[in-house]
This record gives sequence, structure tokens and C-alpha cells, in this order.
Amino acid sequence: MLNILVTGSNGQLGRTIEDIHDQYDYKFYFTDKANLDISDKVKIENFVKQNNIDVIVNCAAYTAVDKAEEEKELADQVNHIAVENIAKVCKEFGVKLVHISTDYVFDGRNYKPYTESDKVVPNSVYGKSKLDGELVIQKINPKGSVILRTSWMYSPYGKNFVKTIIKLAGNKAKLDVVFDQIGTPTYATDLAKAVLEVIPELGEDDVQVYHYSNEGVASWYDFALSIARISNIECKISPIETKDYPTPAKRPYFSLLNKAKIKNRFDLEIPHWEESLEYFLKNFNIKDY
Repeated sequence: MLNILVTGSNGQLGRTIEDIHDQYDYKFYFTDKANLDISDKVKIENFVKQNNIDVIVNCAAYTAVDKAEEEKELADQVNHIAVENIAKVCKEFGVKLVHISTDYVFDGRNYKPYTESDKVVPNSVYGKSKLDGELVIQKINPKGSVILRTSWMYSPYGKNFVKTIIKLAGNKAKLDVVFDQIGTPTYATDLAKAVLEVIPELGEDDVQVYHYSNEGVASWYDFALSIARISNIECKISPIETKDYPTPAKRPYFSLLNKAKIKNRFDLEIPHWEESLEYFLKNFNIKDY
């Protein structure tokens, strides 16, 4: 039985892994900053040694995209420096790392879905801090480890687009949503299952980068329309351009992820985003979270 440490267990993905963990034959250790400070390398070393950890799933991240423009040092500390600590410990003790990254490492100027080998040019402090985390893992190169880039994640937990739209559309007669940013929503449970299913297949090769989101294509406007329709919320949702909704951090206009590599390597079947969204909205009462 593998011993798996999940960091960032209070976040969307960490909590989702905890929800489904009993479906898998691993021993899990769920931690957050209160019981494991990943900015302290010695504490990570001690935890790994004491619990004989085989795999670290790093879900810990600074994800306040706009706030990061002001809190550069904090974003760097969590998304880069702490990741460096984890990678060094993994290298030192022969532990494999599954690290979660983002589509925001791309500038969004592509015209076809991004592959793992496409040029990375982040537009924001958040994106740069996440890229720096990726690069330091690749430099340290703990064998058998993987970086999983994902996009537009939602769950019952924390702040995310689905919960925001349900709240706003439920209280307003009209809502404007940008239509010129294109990507794919990702249901956290689908990503969590993918993470746990790739773990036993990890080899001893150099660090590999993979893309994972749900299948299909959407704008934020399309996403919002589907949320309202499935939830039976009557609200007029209108498309607007990004320039009409300025934010401190610049978002990629196009961040579709090509998932051929992860599907071929791990034989994964990935659900379409609308299918997963419908399942989610019909099985979770967002107001309970």
C-alpha cells in the first residue's frame, strides 16, 4: 500500500481527493498549513520520514489571481519556493511528486489547443509564480514525478466560477459575462480521479508535464449559460468583451489544453465538461457549502 501525502487539503482539489479517497487502496495523509508548513523544508523532511511517504500530491497553491498582482512575494512563496522545498525532499528521499499547475502559464495567443511542449509565456504574477514552480521541479527532477496543468476548476468548495454564477444569477435579473476568453471547465472530481489513477503508473523517468481538463470547448459566457440552464435559474446572461470587464491580472484569451499525451500514457477517458457540470449541479446543493 502506497503512503500518499496530500498538501493543500483545504483547497478545492485537496478536499475533493479527501471526499473520494476511500475508493482507493492507498494510505492518505491530508495536510494544510496548520499541520504542515511547506515553506519549511525541514518540516517536510520530518513528515516524509516519520510517515514513510511514497508520493506527494501537491494541491497547495496561491490562487487569488488578481490579488497576486499586489502580493507577488506571497504568490512566489507558495507557488515557487515551497514547491522547490517539496521537490528537493522528493529527490532526497526517492518520493514521487504529482504537482498541480495551470493553463495560466500560457499567454493565450495560440490558435489550437496547447500541447505540453508549447512555449510558456505567462501574462500575470500568478501565472509566472506557477511557471516558476514547474521549472524548479524540472530542474531538481525527482524521478517519476509529473506536473499536471489544468484549467477553470470548480467544486462545491472554496471560490469558483460555478458558485459565483449561481449566487449572482440567483440575485440579479441580468448578468454580463465575457465571451472572448476560451478554455475548458474542469470538474474537480474528474481531476482528482485522474490524479489517483495515474499514481500507480508513475515510472522512474524524468519529470513529465501533462495537461488535464474536461473535454470540449467553452467561453466563460457559454459556461455561465449552461450553469443557469441546468440550475433552472432565470437570469438574462449577456456576452461582453474582456475590455468591458477589466481585471488587475491579464487572463489568457485562449487556453484550450491538448490532452492527447495524458490520455495515451495513462489510458484515461475524460468526460465532456457539460456532462460533468450537469452531474455536479444535479448532485450537489451549492448552498450547503
